[in-house]
Amino acid sequence: MIDQSLHKSKFSPALSWAAIIILIAGMIYAKSMITLVLLALFISVICAQPILWLGKRKVPHVLAMFIVLVGVVSIFFGLGELIGGSVKQFIQDAPKYETSLNSMAASLIQSLNDRGLSISYDDISNMLDPGKIISFTAGAISEVGSLMGNIVLIFFIVFFLLLELSSFPIKTKAISKSLDESLDYLTRISQSIRHYLGIKTIISLITGALIWIILLIIGVDYAILWGLIAFLLNYIPNIGSIIAGIPAVLFALVQLGLGGALWTLGGFVAVNTIMGNIIEPRMMGKGMGLSTFIVFLSLVFWGYVLGTVGMFLSVPLTMTVKIMLEQNEKTRWIAILLGTQEDAQAVLEKRNEE
Repeated sequence: MIDQSLHKSKFSPALSWAAIIILIAGMIYAKSMITLVLLALFISVICAQPILWLGKRKVPHVLAMFIVLVGVVSIFFGLGELIGGSVKQFIQDAPKYETSLNSMAASLIQSLNDRGLSISYDDISNMLDPGKIISFTAGAISEVGSLMGNIVLIFFIVFFLLLELSSFPIKTKAISKSLDESLDYLTRISQSIRHYLGIKTIISLITGALIWIILLIIGVDYAILWGLIAFLLNYIPNIGSIIAGIPAVLFALVQLGLGGALWTLGGFVAVNTIMGNIIEPRMMGKGMGLSTFIVFLSLVFWGYVLGTVGMFLSVPLTMTVKIMLEQNEKTRWIAILLGTQEDAQAVLEKRNEE
């Protein structure tokens, strides 16, 4: 009798939800350490593809890993040298641009009030302060810079993960046999994340490069910085490209006036429409397997739990959770809710065939 009650309480929904809440609280508490490990893990997933490609061409694993890591480090430090001065100068000049934007907003409100409208500057400032957007951008850049200050630790985590890359399939088979269950979903998780991050990185690089070139042509200062922001924020689904464009347009308004701001806005809209709505869906193929609402909700959730890094990795993290939930009959319904309408339709068709 006691054994049965213990068995029931062990698997009770209340206990499961309590465990989930404790896990989330622990992740928030250990956010600084978890974000470093996650960032290193997903960087290693991206690096694994070219390493495996070199391995298929008979390049020894250690040599292939060395070639890829040297390439990644060279790109990183090359970009650091290229944009380091712009980032430092922009952070120093941000208060000046913030003051200019606030002055322009005050002048616009005063002009509207002179035409008979009754608009309170304080009310508008409380709802939307354009100058604060520039200030927030500078703060976000500083936060990314502080994260990159741990690049040595991230590099070593990536190095040891990639060093163990060739042993993962053997360990997976050994675990699978000892537990008498299939762990094919681990391979599926790896392939899904690698596919998503690989395509997203290519799209983000092209997006950032195009924004940089367009802003250079328009004559906007710190064009390389706005290109970098467009590249980084393109990893954030749905709203990343919008957030990337706002500070650049406001800065162009201060520097070049209304005409320059409109040209900048048009450049962002054109690039993100072509890359995000035409090219990326074709390259991504079947897609992420997540509904649009869940993508946005995951952005909010992981951003709250893990901060900026959580927002960047919200989609691959949610994809991982969804694939794991699919493996258990009791949690498969949650995976269906996280998925797309096409996934649910496929489940119904399979059920009808049975």
